[in-house]
Amino acid sequence: MEEALPLTDRLNLETARITWPELERYFAGGRVIHVVAALDLIEVAAGFAADNSTAVQQWLSTQQISKLSDDNARDWVDRQPELWAVVVAPWVLVQERD
Repeated sequence: MEEALPLTDRLNLETARITWPELERYFAGGRVIHVVAALDLIEVAAGFAADNSTAVQQWLSTQQISKLSDDNARDWVDRQPELWAVVVAPWVLVQERD
């Protein structure tokens, strides 16, 4: 039944809170994409899932998405903020929420 849903609805259903310890192994594998809070996480995930290279390149060039940096990871380890994630294999797209 889920397959009949539009892509954004499916991705929304697959989005969940995640803690740093749960995310750490994906970070170690270089598979975590940090999405700035100003972007819609589902919109970005849909761009990845639909292989919309134009949108992804635009977000990369404006630094609205990036591979999670070591500095950002250390910050998250220290602060343990509320994080939301959605998997678009092989990537885990993550966003810190206020």
